[in-house]
Amino acid sequence: MGRISTLVLIGFGAFFIALAPLLRFWAADQIISAPADQFGISRLEAKNAQYFSLQDLKVLTGDLDIIVTTRGDVKEATSDRVVWDEATVVNDVTNKRPQIDISERRSAFDRYTGVALNCCGSSVEKAPVTLEGQVYKFPFDVEKKTYKVFNATAQKAFDATFVREDKVNGLPVYVFEQTVPPTKTETRSAPANVLGITGTTGDVQVDRWYDGKTTFWIEPVTGSPVRQEVQRHEVLKTQDGVERSAAFIATAKMTEKTVDDLVKGAQDGKNMINLLRNTIPLVLLVIGVVLVVAGVIVGRRAPADAG
Repeated sequence: MGRISTLVLIGFGAFFIALAPLLRFWAADQIISAPADQFGISRLEAKNAQYFSLQDLKVLTGDLDIIVTTRGDVKEATSDRVVWDEATVVNDVTNKRPQIDISERRSAFDRYTGVALNCCGSSVEKAPVTLEGQVYKFPFDVEKKTYKVFNATAQKAFDATFVREDKVNGLPVYVFEQTVPPTKTETRSAPANVLGITGTTGDVQVDRWYDGKTTFWIEPVTGSPVRQEVQRHEVLKTQDGVERSAAFIATAKMTEKTVDDLVKGAQDGKNMINLLRNTIPLVLLVIGVVLVVAGVIVGRRAPADAG
């Protein structure tokens, strides 16, 4: 009986000892991933923004309310990827102009690294697009280095460079900055008189040019964004390269409510990761060692008890 007890204790102890590093170095990373059933609403505000109003045929200045809704397409998700659909609606609060801009995007990305995948109908404004770089989130265990991050307006990935450490609502974060150089995003026709062009009647061809700067506050363990600020500068230029009008010029910042929600989610995720990577493996290791030691003690006592 003593020999059986010894083997059982040592066997269970060895199992727990072997399980601890497995959970710490492999299983935790497989369990921790971006959710397939994502659903979230984020809000941003842009004070004193300028934009060309198609309703008024002139540039208006006003405070903007920006609503971003993200929803996961569960049917397209696999063990390695998730697919998220995003819709952004911009409302002019000052001039009471709802839905001055509506945009859509569909993105597939690796659920562990956050890197873009080109599948599943990835698109911007329902037009196919080639994705690259990080999408929505940074990888788990973010490093203080430069990452490529996809910009939906320019439809390309640009460098997001680590600039400093910071705290958001007490949560330690890494701050990254991405600068997008002037990029032509579309060409369309517009009435010459609306653009203030004299001596010309009818429509003229104008190009829309975009440049901007995005600042990301990222919780490094989860790779989750907890704050974001977007400086967006879009103008209309005629074919001779002359700037004729503002198209959309704004600095959008996440509302405090959105930041609070994102910080809470990131903190919960960080706690879960710490539980899976550190607390549970340590407990398993301690239990395993105790069981092995107990087994050895029982094994040593067994002959004496038998005698």
